[in-house]
Amino acid sequence: MRIRSIALMSTAAIAALALAGCSGDADPDTEGTGDNALCAAAGESGSAVDSLDLSGEAGGDVPESLDLADPLDPADFERAVVTEGDGTQLAEGDFFSYAITAYDAETGEQVGQAGYEDGEVQPQQISASTMLGQVFGCATVGTRIATVYPASTDESGQETPAQVQVVDVLSTPEKAAWGEDQEPVDGMPAVTLADDGAPTIEIPDGMEIPETTKVEATKVGDGAEIADGDTAYVQYKGIKASDGEEFDSSWSGGMLAAFPTTGVVEGFQKALVGQTVGSQVVAVIPKEEGYHQEGGESHELYDEDLVFVVDIVDVFHPATPAAE
Repeated sequence: MRIRSIALMSTAAIAALALAGCSGDADPDTEGTGDNALCAAAGESGSAVDSLDLSGEAGGDVPESLDLADPLDPADFERAVVTEGDGTQLAEGDFFSYAITAYDAETGEQVGQAGYEDGEVQPQQISASTMLGQVFGCATVGTRIATVYPASTDESGQETPAQVQVVDVLSTPEKAAWGEDQEPVDGMPAVTLADDGAPTIEIPDGMEIPETTKVEATKVGDGAEIADGDTAYVQYKGIKASDGEEFDSSWSGGMLAAFPTTGVVEGFQKALVGQTVGSQVVAVIPKEEGYHQEGGESHELYDEDLVFVVDIVDVFHPATPAAE
């Protein structure tokens, strides 16, 4: 199995780091299911990674260069925990934010870093079945991990030198909105919450469907504001306004969802843009701003007015390229 590093670095341009090496299947040798498999997916240590003299807290300073006793020439991927954090433990399907610094394994020279500033690295979803699982496993927030990657050649013949990467687990989103409760709005659906935050939605008798999407904030959070083009990390539940039947829910799936505001139906976009992280919103969406626009009359929700309850728990603002 060929292992590719999380981010392929070059000394010429580190404008952004993509998880190029995490998009494919890692096929780790894991046992068990769920979180047990995630813990088992973590890569093993070895002589190369154990020879590194590293320290520090996640998100803190990293060396400008590594003081290598000898050039490293690892034959396999290796991983070791540098500092163990005391935060939330990653679980299968969780989104998390991270930072990364990469070094040339032969010289110790730093070849790039990202994730220490807002907008540099998008939060990712952990899974035991991808390279992310081998790198992070079920690490806790605050953990710093060292990894080494052997030199590799891709299908096009491009060679990537061996690398050392220091990766930090910075944070995971909350599972539900935490903002300040707001007074209910007459005529809007009522929301009651289970202990874990999962909503039950009650449609009032005779509720009028607006001509354009109507949004009510039931909780107002103190986090960043969502702008058009951002990616929102949410919990949500959607029901048909006609009969209250649930048609989609992240709560039922057991994990958060991530939506770019430009990649959802118009009504859902209106429910997100301008809201703050930590907020919960109720949106009544007329069919013209729902799935009436998607897939033509063949879509099962083509002729349905919709109600969504959305908990906004995190946001990613894509970095704006610097002006020349």
